[in-house]
Order: sequence, then structure tokens, then C-alpha cells
Amino acid sequence: MSLVNAKEMLVKATEEKYAVGAFNITNLIQMEAVVEAAVNKKAPLIIQTSVTPSKFLGPRVLAIVYKTLAESAPIPICLHLDHCTDVEYCKECADAGYTNIMIDASKQAFQENIKQTKEVCDYCHSIGGISVEGELGTVSGIEDQVKVAEDEAALCDPEQALKFVDQTGIDIFAPAIGTAHGVYKTKNPKLDFDRLKEISDLINGDEIKVPLVIHGGTGLQPDVSKKLVSLGGSKFNVSTDLKHALIDATHDYISSHRDEYNPGKIDIAVRDAIINRVYYWINILGCEGKA
Repeated sequence: MSLVNAKEMLVKATEEKYAVGAFNITNLIQMEAVVEAAVNKKAPLIIQTSVTPSKFLGPRVLAIVYKTLAESAPIPICLHLDHCTDVEYCKECADAGYTNIMIDASKQAFQENIKQTKEVCDYCHSIGGISVEGELGTVSGIEDQVKVAEDEAALCDPEQALKFVDQTGIDIFAPAIGTAHGVYKTKNPKLDFDRLKEISDLINGDEIKVPLVIHGGTGLQPDVSKKLVSLGGSKFNVSTDLKHALIDATHDYISSHRDEYNPGKIDIAVRDAIINRVYYWINILGCEGKA
């Protein structure tokens, strides 16, 4: 269909009360699998890379593969750089062909967060066709080998959120509401639904201006995920779940085929496992048939 940025698909998702799955991939097999799953379900898609795999594989390589897959797919697809704390690397990925960039200056002081986020916004908007995600408050857990302790995680202040959005010019916004990266320690983590609703009402109450992002999707119960979507979360990040699927599928295949030395069959097992997990999330998020 087309290469799109995140805001293009997320405004529609916010209006229609569903969310777009944003799936972190670490290799090209995973990228092909999430695209195949989304195409099969006619769902819009955001492909995400954290900084480490982006640097390992190369932003231009990832962007070329993304462009090749997206141009022949009958669905809108976005390529997103996730949780980048380096302003210059954000710009490098924008130049390479990413269509959404997340500058994560959330651990900085409020004004410094605004400064860095605005710099990335101004740069990406000057290129055109690239949307920018910013974060306020910090999400606990581990993302891209960067650990944020629970006692360091700060929830997003709604009034600050409105100032942050207005002063940075961001296109989509990730407020910290208690979700976490990695695997939750409890079946029912404490999430601040009221805070999410207040932020959504303040920013998007009259019209959809800046869609909201939910980080830390892995491990949330289906009813919790659906509630977060109903309260305005229209980009839903899933990372750890796909890492587990990749590693478990690889381990299971090798363990049961110990005498084989055929990497292609391992790739097929991984692809099928990733597709099944993406199907699960597409169903939870309500985006099937929304492409």
C-alpha cells in the first residue's frame, strides 16, 4: 500500500478505538514474519527496532528491507526507532529512511527533555514524512539492555504532559502510567488508568491531535490491554514477547532435531512462532481488517 509514518495510522486508530501493534524486531526473519502476519490479518503495522539491533544490522539496511516489504504489501507499514536517547542517532535513522523516530529524553530534567525532543522534531519535520514520538515519565524494566529500576520510574504528570506536547511539537506521545518493559512480576500490575484517561482528555479531548503510546505490552492480561486501548492508547508496543518466541522456537526446534544442520528450517520455525504471537496481539488490539 504505502510507506507511512506513525501519526498517519494512529489518528484513525484513536478515533475508532483500536490500537496498532508496534512490534520490536531483532532480525530480518522477524521483520518478514510481522509483515506476513499483518498482511494476512489486513492490519496496519508498526515495525520497531531498538537502538542496539538498529546499529548491529545498520539503519540503511533495515530501511531498505522495510521499504521493499512495505511497497509490495497491501497494508500501511511504518518503521520506528524505539527508545533512542541520542539526538544524533535519531537524525541518522531519519536520514536512512525510518518513518517514525522516538527520542527518549525522559530521564532528563523536564526542560532538557523538551529541548532534545524539539530538536529531533524540528529535524524530522524538515525532512518531511517522518513523525516523532516523545516520552514523559519513565517506564520501569529493561529496554535495549537499559535498566530502569522501579523506584526510579516516575509517572507522567498530566499538566506537564500538555506543556510537553505543545512545546516540543511531537506527533505521538508516550506517557508513563505504570507499565513496564520486560516481564511483569505480578499477574495484575498496578496501572494508573485514571491518569491515562486524564492525559487523553487533556490532549485529545476536543480533537485527535497527538495519539498516545502504551509501552510494556508483554505480559498484560487481555482485558487490561483492551482497557488501555479504550482509554486512548493507539500504539501498543510489544518487544519481549517476540524475543521469547524467537528463542523458544529456536531451542525447541534444535532440541527435537539435534541431528539436523539446516538453518532454513530453524528460520521457518521462528517465523511461524512470531506470526502466531502477532496474530494474538492483533486480535487483542482490535486492528484486524483496519488496514
